[in-house]
Amino acid sequence: MLFGMLCAVASSVCYGMATVFQAVAARAVVEPETGPGGSPGVDPALFMRAVRQWRYLVGLVLDGAGFALQVVALRLIPIYAVGAALAASLAVTAVTATRVRALAVRLSRTEWVAIGVVCAGLAMLGLSSGPEGATPPPPALKWVLLAVAAAVLLIGVAAGGLPGRSRALVLGLGAGIGFGVPEVAVRLMDSVDFTNPALYALLLGGAAAFLLLTSAFAHGSVTTATAGLVLAETLAPAAVGVVWLGDRPREGLAWLAITGFTISIAGALALARFGELPAAAPDPATSPAPDPDPDPPGPDRG
Repeated sequence: MLFGMLCAVASSVCYGMATVFQAVAARAVVEPETGPGGSPGVDPALFMRAVRQWRYLVGLVLDGAGFALQVVALRLIPIYAVGAALAASLAVTAVTATRVRALAVRLSRTEWVAIGVVCAGLAMLGLSSGPEGATPPPPALKWVLLAVAAAVLLIGVAAGGLPGRSRALVLGLGAGIGFGVPEVAVRLMDSVDFTNPALYALLLGGAAAFLLLTSAFAHGSVTTATAGLVLAETLAPAAVGVVWLGDRPREGLAWLAITGFTISIAGALALARFGELPAAAPDPATSPAPDPDPDPPGPDRG
């Protein structure tokens, strides 16, 4: 179990660093006429522009390494423990951001406390988690998972007609569901079997989640989108693992597992603004002079 938890934490580090590279690349390729406020829910053209950026490619490599470690962890420890560890990637992003001089990111006292809370929660989960569940899954679960993966794309399309913060939240929730699909799919696959619907659910869910999350980072409130991502990616797969796959904590340590999971997710939500690394401050020497009589600010649209 210790090795599984270490793999989950290492996966979290990879994902946290990947978020840094991908979010910066996504913002860099937003079309000027579109701007951060108006975008379709699913924007494949944005993804194609972003993937030509070297930062985005580095992020994809880190995602690949993180996914490999995640698969190992999912074969050793319960889904709820892996999900909480992955949510801790926000703490990785936050701490890394403070070390990048060009970004000049500073953490508040509350955010440093949140990082400590996340670490404490993961320690509790590491002590309380039992092995992965051994309950045979319902036969229909593989097909349900594939249907959920397809529904993620529909969620993205529907989000395009929503206003700012609502769009960001729905895109984040949809991306979280999409990223949660592979967590469950790994548990339904003993090998690469092209007749297994779980394999196609894994591929479709992950790809759809990338599309939604790229659009959410580029066109919406990062904090709102990331909060939705964390909640959906952790709670939904954890529930499937407990209800249908037999995931359980160690005997007598259910209270510790519940406490660790809860405070880990709470700490991650407190760090939700680091779902996307903040852009570097503009250079005063090259920035245009401010308008001496600016228009009154409009309402916040996220």
